[in-house]
Amino acid sequence: MPAPDLMAAELTLTGRITTASNATFLGSIGDVVVVYKPIAGERPLWDFPAGSLAHREVAAYRVSQVLGWDIVPHTWLRDGPMGEGMVQLWQERDPAQSPVDLVATEQVPETGWKQILEGQDERGRMVALVHEDSPALRRMAVFDIIVNNADRKGDHVLAMPRGHRHGVDHGLTFHSEHKLRTVLWGWLGEALTADEHAGIDRVSEGLHGELGRTLADLISAEEIASLAARCARLRLAGRFPAPSGEMSAVPWPLF
Repeated sequence: MPAPDLMAAELTLTGRITTASNATFLGSIGDVVVVYKPIAGERPLWDFPAGSLAHREVAAYRVSQVLGWDIVPHTWLRDGPMGEGMVQLWQERDPAQSPVDLVATEQVPETGWKQILEGQDERGRMVALVHEDSPALRRMAVFDIIVNNADRKGDHVLAMPRGHRHGVDHGLTFHSEHKLRTVLWGWLGEALTADEHAGIDRVSEGLHGELGRTLADLISAEEIASLAARCARLRLAGRFPAPSGEMSAVPWPLF
């Protein structure tokens, strides 16, 4: 059976994802399972322009493609039952893997993991926020820095089979002011790898060509200029940055 036309074929809603802060639906286009977030269902925010989150999700996918690391699943804009919105290919995560986790402090693994912070749970027990120390998550952390992701929660990291990691929920990205809030702080101060440098360079170069033209239809010129500046700063520093500013460095809730 041929694949359906993902832009023109009927999008049918099959359920609602009630844990999302904005209207988010599970749907299908033929036999292809998708997530649909209509612009009409976006809640107003004080610091992001109204009706812009779906466009930012698509912009994040475009940057991910140029990076070459397949972080963001295929994402596009199209019409749907509640009007235009973001549509993204559904990803079935591996429930046996937890790339980001909360564990008892005494159970933090000695190798292969990074501890981000420590605190108390609702019962007063000491717990630690940890994430795996893997190339896939390092690349996602680089991606978050350059797109200025203000909402990298633990559940926004999808564990896929064979170690691949997808990142989802990128509506709060590309702000021209510093907004980075993430659970992926484990490599603070560590030098970027050659592969990570090369990915940043691909984005910087792409902004002068097709990527720049594509983003011009999705985010503002000021935001594109800020993206270019973040790439240049990260490339020059050559290291994962530390948190800065007065706002929280992690999103809340963490998951």
